[in-house]
Amino acid sequence: MGRNVQKYLPFALSGVAIVILLLSSCNGLRRGAKGLSSSFDESQESMIMDSNGQAPMRVYHITNQQDSILLRTSSVNVIPDGNDVVLERFINRLYSTVRDSMSMGVGIAAPQVGILKNIIWVQRFDKEEFPFEYYLNPVITHYSPDKQDCLEGCLSIPDRMDTTRIRAETIVINYEEMGGNKIIDTISGFTAVIFQHEIDHLNGILYLDHLDKEMNKE
Repeated sequence: MGRNVQKYLPFALSGVAIVILLLSSCNGLRRGAKGLSSSFDESQESMIMDSNGQAPMRVYHITNQQDSILLRTSSVNVIPDGNDVVLERFINRLYSTVRDSMSMGVGIAAPQVGILKNIIWVQRFDKEEFPFEYYLNPVITHYSPDKQDCLEGCLSIPDRMDTTRIRAETIVINYEEMGGNKIIDTISGFTAVIFQHEIDHLNGILYLDHLDKEMNKE
């Protein structure tokens, strides 16, 4: 390497660094232009951010053909991120929806408002004061062999309730918190039924599907 090249090398490297920095900034701006969240596409963001605060969202019903198609589609994971304003807004609006006077449910899954993401809210009847809690990317890893009969209804299936006999008495679930922590929990009784019902939604399954299977076995 010649002396003159060595002399100007620091300036050349500085120039390269500036170019890289500018390119990185441009890429960041492009990413920002495409969406506010790493978990939601532009269409989903538009649905979530179309209202201020915690306004309820429209519940999808199987009586509507387009709604029914979406409800039969599997969801995908979200990226836990406490700084994701879209994710936070969606979690709040999903809660408002399940607690809305038109719904008043004990659980809800993201597909029921048209967002195919693995997020659910469940009322924990197995805890003091029966709190509502949300769960990111929940997966059932174990079903007990003992089953329980339960009268089930669904916000997406209006004006109907049926008794299912396929729900496990106890389940083990894995899920993530907003900060990314991975949690394992064991749930029993009626609360376990709610979890099974809502996680079914994430896989495009409705409780009516279990009734059909039971009828085919008889």
